[in-house]
Amino acid sequence: MEFLLAADAALPVKGAYGFLGGRGSLMLDVVFLAMFLVVPVLLFSVYQVKYLRRYQLHKQLQIVLGTVLLIAVTAFELDMRFFTDWKALATPSPYFDATKPWSCPVGYSLIVHLSFAIPTLLLWIVVIVQALRHFPSPPQPGKHSAWHRRWGMIATAGMVMTGVTGWIFYWMAFIAT
Repeated sequence: MEFLLAADAALPVKGAYGFLGGRGSLMLDVVFLAMFLVVPVLLFSVYQVKYLRRYQLHKQLQIVLGTVLLIAVTAFELDMRFFTDWKALATPSPYFDATKPWSCPVGYSLIVHLSFAIPTLLLWIVVIVQALRHFPSPPQPGKHSAWHRRWGMIATAGMVMTGVTGWIFYWMAFIAT
């Protein structure tokens, strides 16, 4: 209990810490950890369909991942917009400059992260919706397969890069001292 009170007193925003021991908020910590689960499950799903031809499993995993991420991203955005001042939490970082938050290493890393995260989110929605519209149930290869394979792999690469750049941003902003 003393550790929690000491950690709370050391933070620029009282009570704003999560559970990973850094300066991140609860939602920052949740999303940080979620990506450690999402990326491997996504790669497992791609492996299942590409090499084992398990189309139904791939479909189910993608729908679950898409739903979980949509809920997580929505909750995260609400938290960032209305409850958490990420800039205050990042202030102790040697890579953050509160006087120019977008022109410092933390700001640059966030811009790079968002450059992957936003298009990937939109692309993943399109790929899933198009798959639901164009593949039969149960799913089997068809006329839509080539398009789906190409854009699905681009969305997968985007999700991997979203995870990697998000982890870098998180470390720079909320762990580095």
